[in-house]
Amino acid sequence: MQSFDLDKTDVSKLKQAISGDNELLKATLAEYHASEIAILFESISSDDQHRIINLLDVETASDVIAEMHEEAHPEELLLQLHPDKRTEIVEELDYDDATDIISQLEEHEQKEILEDLSEDDASSIRNLLSYDEKTAGGLMNTEVIRINLNLTKKDAIAEIIRQSEEIEEFYTVNVVDDNNIFKGIVSLKDIIKAKGNAKITEMVNADVVYVKAETDQEEVAKLISQYNLTSIPVVDDDMHLLGRVTFDDVIDVLEDENTEDFLKISGVSEDEELSGNWIDAVKSRLPWLIINLGTAFLASAVIRQYEDTLSTLKVLSAYMTIIAGMGGNAATQALAVTVRRISLYDLTDDQAYRAVLKEFTVGLINGAVTGLIVLIFAYFFDSNLMLGVVIFMAMTGNLIIAGITGAGIPLVLKRVGIDPAIASSIIITTFTDVFGFLLILGLASKLLL
Repeated sequence: MQSFDLDKTDVSKLKQAISGDNELLKATLAEYHASEIAILFESISSDDQHRIINLLDVETASDVIAEMHEEAHPEELLLQLHPDKRTEIVEELDYDDATDIISQLEEHEQKEILEDLSEDDASSIRNLLSYDEKTAGGLMNTEVIRINLNLTKKDAIAEIIRQSEEIEEFYTVNVVDDNNIFKGIVSLKDIIKAKGNAKITEMVNADVVYVKAETDQEEVAKLISQYNLTSIPVVDDDMHLLGRVTFDDVIDVLEDENTEDFLKISGVSEDEELSGNWIDAVKSRLPWLIINLGTAFLASAVIRQYEDTLSTLKVLSAYMTIIAGMGGNAATQALAVTVRRISLYDLTDDQAYRAVLKEFTVGLINGAVTGLIVLIFAYFFDSNLMLGVVIFMAMTGNLIIAGITGAGIPLVLKRVGIDPAIASSIIITTFTDVFGFLLILGLASKLLL
């Protein structure tokens, strides 16, 4: 198959098979990839999920559970299975996937699952559970190919073959000393091409990128992307090799981080599940709306100060919404670009200054162009050139403010250690509303009255 996306026909076919007997369902499931079955699980009952998992072989069942989105709660499905089936599936999972799933359970539930595993598997998962899930240690898989730097080519190949029996796939061979101190990596190609009496120490590349276990997952993702790596070694403070983070884990991280930033910019808590119920959505969003309501009172207070101006020039009320709306949109554009830039790069002071200067320039040009359009409209529709000039000046000024705040506020928040996505949108909306109203009403009171 070329794609793992389920269309309506596939979903209908699978759901129809679910309503039939086990033989029909099993035959139908065989036509689909594990990731497609995982997508199906998002729209069927837990009883049907349980039935399907029990029909699948252990390898496919483990792949399905590993592919399930966190919000589909694979941990709950795992907990419902018969202990024997559950143990087989967990032991088939990569350690990092097993840890991600088990970490979502209560402590007593984790203990129940781990007690049924082999001592080695249980120990490896317990070790991974000790790391913060958003660090390299929480992402890593402890199953790695590692060989001693003193091995000969022949012995190294034999050791790689032996270790690969337990590892589904690997991209690099890690080199360690007698104390498991990480010394670098060596490519399988170099080992194969080397002379028969060559030693690994002659082939090892010590100039490699690695991360500490406590390194934040975003930094891990940046390094893998920057250096085009398929995996990156994870070490402790004493350089002992702990495991590896692979590029497929990083893809998930980038997706999660992008979703998180998008939700934050929109004023939605990262704790709200995309598939959650309305109660969770209200709990997540209402606090931000209340904060936004407070900032809206500031804009309202500005309008109250110019009641006489508005009562005399009622036409201003029609243009006020345009000024504020355009400012909000322009600020959101600058904010989105800046937050994305911050997430991808560690900006220097000069780069931060240039980012703000760029958004100032963009705001100036966009404000002048859109302001000129509204000026022409006001001149012909309201027959008032000075009104058009006031709106032109207010539009230009507010879009400049939008650009500066949209870029500057997240940079300032980042500098003081606050997540730039979390509060920027509310702050910039306040700026553009308040200054937008101040500009149009203040200029109108001076130039039109």
